[in-house]
Amino acid sequence: MTHQDTTPESVASKAVADSTSSSTGSPAVAPAVPKASANPSKWGRLDADGTVYVSTADGERAIGSWQAGDAAEGLALYARKFDDMVTEVELLETRLSTHAGEPKHTLTSAKHLQESLAEAAVIGDLAALGARIEHLLARAEEAVEGAKHEKERARAEAIARKEALVAEAEEIAHEATHWKSAGDRLRQILDEWKKVRGVDRKTDEQLWRRFSKARDAFSRRRGSHFAELDRQRAAAKAHKQELVEEAEALTESNDWGDTANRYKQLMADWKAAGRAPKDSDEALWQRFRTAQDRFFSRRSEAFSERDAEFAANAKLKEELLVEAEQIDPSADLKAAQAQLQRVQERWDEIGKVPRERMRELEGRLRGVADKVRDAVDAQWRRTDPEAQARVDQFRDRVEQFEAQAEKARAAGDERRAKKADEQAAQWREWLHAAEQAIAHR
Repeated sequence: MTHQDTTPESVASKAVADSTSSSTGSPAVAPAVPKASANPSKWGRLDADGTVYVSTADGERAIGSWQAGDAAEGLALYARKFDDMVTEVELLETRLSTHAGEPKHTLTSAKHLQESLAEAAVIGDLAALGARIEHLLARAEEAVEGAKHEKERARAEAIARKEALVAEAEEIAHEATHWKSAGDRLRQILDEWKKVRGVDRKTDEQLWRRFSKARDAFSRRRGSHFAELDRQRAAAKAHKQELVEEAEALTESNDWGDTANRYKQLMADWKAAGRAPKDSDEALWQRFRTAQDRFFSRRSEAFSERDAEFAANAKLKEELLVEAEQIDPSADLKAAQAQLQRVQERWDEIGKVPRERMRELEGRLRGVADKVRDAVDAQWRRTDPEAQARVDQFRDRVEQFEAQAEKARAAGDERRAKKADEQAAQWREWLHAAEQAIAHR
């Protein structure tokens, strides 16, 4: 791949070279200069005393002396010097066409050739060479102007790019919270900054001060964030240390319910405490989990033993229920009551059963007790000699209070009448209950 010069000056040179094209798009043609060495005598002569002359528009001009030999050799020497000047012009033209080097340097060299042409010790078509140099100067001046405009354009682009980088850095400085990616981006901005060329020193220094200020602001804000984070983590570490110590102190507790609830609260407090420094956080967590696992392992063992004991108790109560459910109060009520009492005492001595069996087993025992109690109630109702006497007594009391209410109302004592009515109503309820008891014997 052929390397191309892409400097602002070279781009400007190309732009100027293109601008010198004709309206048809063909390149402007430089004036032709005949090769002097092909016919030196056409452009100069050597007189008898060896003085060398070159023909100019203003006449002949002495350019030197030749005493070393044949006159033709002398003329050829000065003609070659002329051709060398033409070659130098052509090289400068090539530099402009190929955008090699700065147009300003080419212009300087072209001016030097033009200035030296009037005194140059050469033989050739000086008028044609002068026109060729004029053409070169025109192209070089246009290239210089183009380079100037290109340089300004490149400078404006470079300033705009650095201003954009500064603006991004300032935004990061005031708003970024993703510290790592923001810090990486600031470093990338710095690398990009170094690659941007063409900004004048004053503007560059102003933009650099803004960029440096933004980086410093970001560093301070990030430092403050991590300082606060360190403070929070130190506080979290201290709080978690307290939680760990309490958790370790509870490992041997036998108060299974309250201690388990406390461990749940400790876990909630642990989560709310936030993160401690990484190494400390992991070590404290291991201690906390070890203490917690120790307690719940002990509780599981105790519950397993208790569950085994409760299961055995349930089996004993099932066997006792078989005996209880054979009680027949209709055969011998007193014996049934005594047997039920013994069953209940043994029931309490056996102890607790699994929670899921309690309703079933207690229900069966309650059924036996209800059967015996119903038999006792039935016998009482059948054998109570005072039942009718109570009914008569309740009826008398009802009538007594009704009479008192009537008498008080006749006397205009509504308060006493109301009180007597209430007492009569109460005794009437008891009378009804007593009558029902006799009716259901």
